[in-house]
Amino acid sequence: MKNIILALLVSFIFIGCNSNKALSASVEPKLVVSKSLADLRLNDQNEKSHTLSADTKTVVFAFSKDVGHKCNDFFATKKPSYLSDNKTVFVADISSAPSIIRSLFIKPGLKDFKHTVLIIEDEAIASSYKSGMDKEKIIVVSLKNHTITAVKAIDLVQDLASIIEAK
Repeated sequence: MKNIILALLVSFIFIGCNSNKALSASVEPKLVVSKSLADLRLNDQNEKSHTLSADTKTVVFAFSKDVGHKCNDFFATKKPSYLSDNKTVFVADISSAPSIIRSLFIKPGLKDFKHTVLIIEDEAIASSYKSGMDKEKIIVVSLKNHTITAVKAIDLVQDLASIIEAK
């Protein structure tokens, strides 16, 4: 009986592993000045679908676990409406984690946050957004009417606050 349970557990782990690492080789980057993000449609941590409104001025991307934690820790210190008050959207890429880890740990953990976190779960979608980006930095995209006007890679959450809060 123990062997059967162990075999099932190992099977679930291997089934949950993601093997789509070669996707980023030939994708067209989406985070490029003058491109539009009007077609960005992602679910949040509560499975609610979101698109960008025309008045969204900033989109913050986290493409690694450490950057995601840094951003979430920062946003958790602000009031729940901080992002919407500043016409900002936060996007976390969790596509590189095995699906079983996403389901059991990451997504339930994100539900604890008061702020909205849009989630990229599909590596094929993530690869076009992170193509050419420094995955160990906070990526801040400035928009005007869905069109990208600037893309910055920053290290410090203090810099993030000044960009988000700039009028």
